[in-house]
Amino acid sequence: MTKQIYPGVATHSFSVEDYHRMIETGIITTDHNVELLDGQIVRMSPIERFHAACVNRLNHFFSAIVTDDLLISVQNPVLLNENSEPEPDLAILKFKTDFYASGHPQPQDILVLIEVADSSLEKDQEIKLPLYALAKIPEVWIIDLAKERVIVYQEPLEEGFKKMHSFNGEEKIMTDLPISITAKDILG
Repeated sequence: MTKQIYPGVATHSFSVEDYHRMIETGIITTDHNVELLDGQIVRMSPIERFHAACVNRLNHFFSAIVTDDLLISVQNPVLLNENSEPEPDLAILKFKTDFYASGHPQPQDILVLIEVADSSLEKDQEIKLPLYALAKIPEVWIIDLAKERVIVYQEPLEEGFKKMHSFNGEEKIMTDLPISITAKDILG
């Protein structure tokens, strides 16, 4: 399948199946640090210390709310469709007894996806967020480290999300999850 992402230039679009074959044969290795977004193999930003600390904080806070019906997944793939397998920083999933050994979580398994953005804010908002909306992910958070804010997107539509709220400081983040958390809690 070809796709035009640059005017006048056709590129090849990869399926998740193609992507996994490249991993299995060693064409793509863990050293490549990539993910599949809308058929394109995209380089992921390196994880800097503030990014890692934020992910650790999120994992700590969300682990406290885990019950028998929830699972926290940190920096693992989710299968959105046949052409997209992103690796969000944190995913809050419906619990499965096999812990998703039978296959990566799919949209119906996902309650919330969280992206921590330092140098990746544009990619997260312009590329990943529309893919998450199309996949009908109910809630997506983007943690904007540069502006010290948490942006929460809810109610997915085909053209984006119906609701978007930005939180900073001591303001309590409004979410359907059973957690009371502020942007300051997340950002440190």
